[in-house]
Amino acid sequence: MNKLGKALPPLTSLLPFEAAARLESFTRAAEELHLTQAAVSRQIRALEEDLGVKLFERRHRAVFLTQAGQDFSRIVSESLESMAAGAGELRGKRRDGEVVLFAELCYAFYWLMPHISAFHQQHPRIDVRITASTRPVALSDDDFDVAIQTAERACGPHRLVFTAADEVFPVCSPSYLKDEDTPLSLSDLAAQRLLHHSVDPQDWIEWDDWLQAVGANQRVGHDGSVFDSYPVMIQAAVEGHGIGLGWRRAVGKLLESGQLIRPFDQSVVRGEEIAVYRHHKRQLRPEMKALLSWLEGELA
Repeated sequence: MNKLGKALPPLTSLLPFEAAARLESFTRAAEELHLTQAAVSRQIRALEEDLGVKLFERRHRAVFLTQAGQDFSRIVSESLESMAAGAGELRGKRRDGEVVLFAELCYAFYWLMPHISAFHQQHPRIDVRITASTRPVALSDDDFDVAIQTAERACGPHRLVFTAADEVFPVCSPSYLKDEDTPLSLSDLAAQRLLHHSVDPQDWIEWDDWLQAVGANQRVGHDGSVFDSYPVMIQAAVEGHGIGLGWRRAVGKLLESGQLIRPFDQSVVRGEEIAVYRHHKRQLRPEMKALLSWLEGELA
C-alpha cells in the first residue's frame, strides 16, 4: 500500500499555495505562475478541502494566512526549496573536463570570444560552455560554475574570487565627427548626440557619473538615445549614431580596427570594475581552477 501517496496533499496545489502565501495575493501568484487568478483560487480551495483546514482569510481584495496557513507555508517552502536544491545539484553535475562560464553579454561578446581560444590552446582537454546573459548573475536561472560580470551588479550568494580594473571613456565612429578636429573639449559635449546604456537598477556607470568622475561641472541626464543593451549601444556608435561610453576591455578591438575612436582625452579608471565569481554550491574542481587562473591572468 502506498501510504505516502495517500498522506500527501494534491501536489499540483503546492506551487500555487507557496506563491500565494509568499506574495499574500492570489492575483500576484497567478501572474508569477502564468495561471489565471481563478485557477490559483481553485487549487488552494482544493488544498484546504483535502487538509480540512482554512489556510487563508479572504477579505475584500486581500488574502491573509491563518495560523494553520502560516505553519503549513513554512513546511511547504522548506520542502520545495530542498527539492529545488537537490534538482539543481543533479543538473549541475558535470562530465569530466567540462566547465560552465556565465558571462555578462557585453563581456561574452566583445572580450571573451576573442580571447577564449587562448584558453583552449593551453587546456585542450577542458570544454568551456559559455552562457551569456543581460541579467545579473543573482537574477539568472542559468546553471554555471564560474561567472564574470560588472562588479556593481547583484551577485547573490556566489563567492567572489577576484576583481579586475577597466577604463571607461567616450567612443564614436570616425564618420560621426566627419571633419571635426579631435580631441574635443568637454564643453563641446552638449552639442553632441549621446548614447546611453540604461538598465534597472543602474549598475553601470552612466554619463553624469562619468562627468562627475572626471571633474566636469555639466550634467547631461538622459538626453539622446537610450538603449537597454550595451552591445546594441556600441553598434549604434559604430554606425555613427552618436557618442557612447566605452569600456576598454569591450571596445579595445574596435579601437584597434579603427571602427571606433576616442573623441575626448578624459577617461575614468575603475579599479574594481569586473568581478569573477564561482558558484557557491559548486566544488572547486580542477577545470574550474584552470579557468579561474586563466581569467585572472588575462584580466590582470
